[in-house]
Amino acid sequence: MENQILTAEAVKESLVKTENWGNLPRKRNSSRFSKAKYEEKIVQIKRVTKVVKGGKKMTFRAIVIIGDNLRKVGVGVGRADDVNLAIDKAVLHGKKNLISVPLTYNSSIPHVIESSFGACKIMIRPAAEGSGIIAGGSIKTVLELAGFKNLLAKQFGSKNILNNAKATIIALNKLNDKVELGRFQSLRMRTFYNKIMKRHHENNV
Repeated sequence: MENQILTAEAVKESLVKTENWGNLPRKRNSSRFSKAKYEEKIVQIKRVTKVVKGGKKMTFRAIVIIGDNLRKVGVGVGRADDVNLAIDKAVLHGKKNLISVPLTYNSSIPHVIESSFGACKIMIRPAAEGSGIIAGGSIKTVLELAGFKNLLAKQFGSKNILNNAKATIIALNKLNDKVELGRFQSLRMRTFYNKIMKRHHENNV
């Protein structure tokens, strides 16, 4: 009986070791991703009232923009009966919907982009180095947390905070990564791209 107990315990220990060994890579990955530091900015906290059968039910809606100031940014929305719980839900939702954006050598975008969401329409254009982010509302917050430093953005139509933020995310998702990889690697490619942009501006003027 003792030998049977010992063998059973030995089998359990071996199983635990094998299970732990199989879970080691997952633990390393989770710890690696958890070390990433994200900056959070609360854009709006709104009280929402819903009429139900028993009367009126009041909840809170929080809009949070999250990013690492390098290349990742996301927009999260959370609803709850408590403000703190709504903010936590919005942060978790934003981390789930992170996107990566292309950055050029002067912390701008590779080309002009336009997008719309609902009644909101925005246009984002690259700017020269030292210009800063010329934008307003939630668009500026999204661009700052994405890591951009030289951009020009304009919003048309509705001034809804959430729709403008989502339109900005859609626009950044449409950017061409190949332009960043191909035209901004060497000095020769930079000068070539600048000449093309000058011709484009002269023709439009």
